[in-house]
Amino acid sequence: MEEIARPVRVPFRQPPVRIDFARMRFSPKKLAYRLVTFGVLLLIWHLAALHYHNPLLLPSPLDTFLALIGALGNVEIMQDLLLTMQRVLIGLSIALVIGLSVGFAMGYSKIVNELVDPIIGPLRQVPIMAWVPLTIVWFGLGEGPTLFLIAMVATFPIMLNAMAGVRAVPQNYYDAARSMGAGRWSIFSRITLPGALPDMITGVRIGLSAGWMSVI
Repeated sequence: MEEIARPVRVPFRQPPVRIDFARMRFSPKKLAYRLVTFGVLLLIWHLAALHYHNPLLLPSPLDTFLALIGALGNVEIMQDLLLTMQRVLIGLSIALVIGLSVGFAMGYSKIVNELVDPIIGPLRQVPIMAWVPLTIVWFGLGEGPTLFLIAMVATFPIMLNAMAGVRAVPQNYYDAARSMGAGRWSIFSRITLPGALPDMITGVRIGLSAGWMSVI
């Protein structure tokens, strides 16, 4: 009786990810465009300052630059700046933990998405200033309200971009990996995470800027 050949289980191995550093270089043409844009904005600023002729209403670019140099040498201002940066980083860290975990869960599972989306949608529409009285009541005066607002406004873009990144990975990649014997961790670490990374980075950038603007 002939022996039936069993299928060979080939271990799944992903080729090393190659980063195209050539595309990441800052080209002279792009630098020239940015310099022209910056120069035009400075010119408009200077002309507007000459028109109003009131340093309190609109100081000139030169006066603003000199004030910036003086502020950089002020120890008290630098301490306040470091304190603000510390708050933003702590709030962003909280947003990363919540946003990435919930975003990946929403991207993986339609059930989780259906359960969480009705809550996320209305909360995103509430203006940030409407949360200020509630945060003072909940956390009192101090670091609590500030960290809560930073974390809250940064969580939504991180969460939504992580979810979009997970959903953007083609289903064929998962099917090919499973056919080659890949487990759940291999699929997550070698397919889902690299595929969703660009959207995750975009979400972190938006969340960081939103958190910085919410510092009060």
